[in-house]
Amino acid sequence: METQLEQIRNLQKKTWNQSSPGWKKWDKLTMDFLKPVGEEIIRKLAPHGDDYVLDIATGTGEPGLTIAAMLNNGKVIMTDLAEGMLEVARENAAQRGIKNIETVVCDVSELPFQDNTFDVISCRMGFMFFPDMLMAATEMIRVLKPGGRIAASVWNGPDKNLWFTTAMSSVNRNMTLPPPLPGAPGMFRCAEENLMVDLFSKVGFKNISQKNIEDKLNCGTADVYWSFVSEVVGPVVNSLSMADDTLKQKIKDEIYTTINDTYPNGKVAIDFSANVIYGEK
Repeated sequence: METQLEQIRNLQKKTWNQSSPGWKKWDKLTMDFLKPVGEEIIRKLAPHGDDYVLDIATGTGEPGLTIAAMLNNGKVIMTDLAEGMLEVARENAAQRGIKNIETVVCDVSELPFQDNTFDVISCRMGFMFFPDMLMAATEMIRVLKPGGRIAASVWNGPDKNLWFTTAMSSVNRNMTLPPPLPGAPGMFRCAEENLMVDLFSKVGFKNISQKNIEDKLNCGTADVYWSFVSEVVGPVVNSLSMADDTLKQKIKDEIYTTINDTYPNGKVAIDFSANVIYGEK
């Protein structure tokens, strides 16, 4: 693997491991937030029976755990680059009594599985963060059986995802952040129209479709929103880690003002928009 890709991968691994305690703390809110996307992925994949499923970039376990609970004799292999995230996924599985899962720490660009292994692949909000998306998609189609199904989701543009830009706008106004590495992953890297459809087509997937999902982050109060973004949302967490207490407080105050001005009734529900892309081998 090229040095630049290794740098990006190592940074990703460090970032997700550092944020895994926050993900554990806010798992219920996060999973409720992302549930509409996960439901569409599952609807398209229609997992059943003895399907052998690969859930890539599983994080704290979804949609892999929900899929596992749907299978009679099947199994879900849940992979992630970060050991800390998979630890939370295993805890969630144990709490729900789900046993037909296995977790594997690995890089999506070097999947440790034989060709034609899986019936189904799911990947919720992973592609934007893969160092080499083409390599990742190539690996996915390699390990998928002929006729196998894949569904993945990515964020649409920043103008449609105020749950993220509300916080990052304040961060960017107050901080001069170091430029990302060339070609580095990012939240809205896959937002360009038909980018994912073209990527799936390029590696050989067929019967490709795409559906837009729009909903809201229902966090209720400015306090909950601030705690969520400052403990879970990677770019915000990373940026705040480079700010002193005074600057953090300034950013926090700005975000509170924006939220309270936008939602004067105190019911904070912030827009999000994502695409779910489906294909078959």
